[in-house]
Amino acid sequence: MTAPFFVEEIDSRGVARITLTRADQHNVFNDVLIGELTTALAGLEQDGRVRLVILAAQGRSFSAGADLNWMKAMAGYSEAENRDDALRLAKLMQTLNRLSKPTLALVQGPAYGGGVGLAACCDIVVAAEAATFCLSEVKLGLIPAVISPYVIAAIGEAAARRYFLTAEVFSAWEAQRLGLVHEVVEAGALEQTGRQLAAKLLDGGPMAQAAAKDLVFTVTEARDDRLIDDTAERIAAVRASAEGREGVAAFLEKRKPDWRGD
Repeated sequence: MTAPFFVEEIDSRGVARITLTRADQHNVFNDVLIGELTTALAGLEQDGRVRLVILAAQGRSFSAGADLNWMKAMAGYSEAENRDDALRLAKLMQTLNRLSKPTLALVQGPAYGGGVGLAACCDIVVAAEAATFCLSEVKLGLIPAVISPYVIAAIGEAAARRYFLTAEVFSAWEAQRLGLVHEVVEAGALEQTGRQLAAKLLDGGPMAQAAAKDLVFTVTEARDDRLIDDTAERIAAVRASAEGREGVAAFLEKRKPDWRGD
């Protein structure tokens, strides 16, 4: 039987914890994880016992982005199939971002691509000093489309214009400077910091917290369904393009893409 992608626990205080468990695969995304995690988050939204949600991961990486086998399958998708696939990932990000309950990410290691998206969708992000971040999509001839509304909201347009284009790896300290991460701590203090923040969140009124989150979205005129559709259309078109197919193929074949003249 295939091991689960994550485990879900709810303690007596109403703290729900989702822990990504595919440590040997760096907690990468595929269609199964996307579907199951979206369903789990929707369930926590409706569960009256739940006061807040913690997102964490096992192993060295928080999430290294897309699963290689999934990427290989997507390389053969039509643009319409890519759009449907992108919308499922967009739904996951939207569900996490719009959760009415407080969300807290504990990032213990590298977060790439969609892993950055997960962090950006959480209300509070604590990272270990060793954590690194990367929006690596352009190296594959792709774009960070469906996560872009949340990442840009977190780091701002100027930083997005740099890191979307260079695909540089940046540190937890740089992520904090940009606004993606709220606190950087020693690895051994990550869980303790999470517990302390959870205690502070549990002090707030749950209805007031939900209203406060909704207020932020209303004031900033945050992501809406039209933007979700637009970002899915964009990544579908890029995935189906000659450059997108070449970039993914080169990555899977461990060679340089043809736009690298060297």
